[in-house]
Amino acid sequence: MRATIAAIIQESIAVKQALAADEPLLAEIEAVAKVCIETCRRGGKLLFCGNGGSAADAQHIAAELSGRFKFDRPPLYAEALHVNTSYLTAVANDYGYDETFARMVRAAGRSGDILFAISTSGNSANILRAAQDALSIPMTVVALTGAGGGQLGGLAQHRLAVPSTDTARIQECHILMGHILCGLIEDGLFG
Repeated sequence: MRATIAAIIQESIAVKQALAADEPLLAEIEAVAKVCIETCRRGGKLLFCGNGGSAADAQHIAAELSGRFKFDRPPLYAEALHVNTSYLTAVANDYGYDETFARMVRAAGRSGDILFAISTSGNSANILRAAQDALSIPMTVVALTGAGGGQLGGLAQHRLAVPSTDTARIQECHILMGHILCGLIEDGLFG
């Protein structure tokens, strides 16, 4: 069992080392941070969506931005679109699950806002629908995916594609990139 534990830790380290060595991806993370800083300076919103573990990541990152990350400062408008379970279940029941995030994007999103669309495969139908609706507003779409980016990678203006096909390793890197962005945004606005 210990060998398995050590192997999993080594796999996680290897993916993070690949992430750190991917210069175009590092440049994209920097670009996303700059767009977020500009959006927040204008009073815009950062909206997040994902399913399952990606929903947990969406909520986690939004909480770091709307609450605080490393130091006390004014709150930012950052929200995970799935946190209202009554809304989510009503829309899924009445309109279908593919419409859950798209409907809230249409309600809350404004031109110049940002949608963080999180999908390890890049092919979740409800995430794709939300990204398409965000683009029509027009909002900026940031895709957090695994290797290749799936269909979502082709829609987004910014693609943060983890160089892995292992869901757990991808999610570990999504939260790492989320924390990096939170720190850069916080420092850029309030540092």
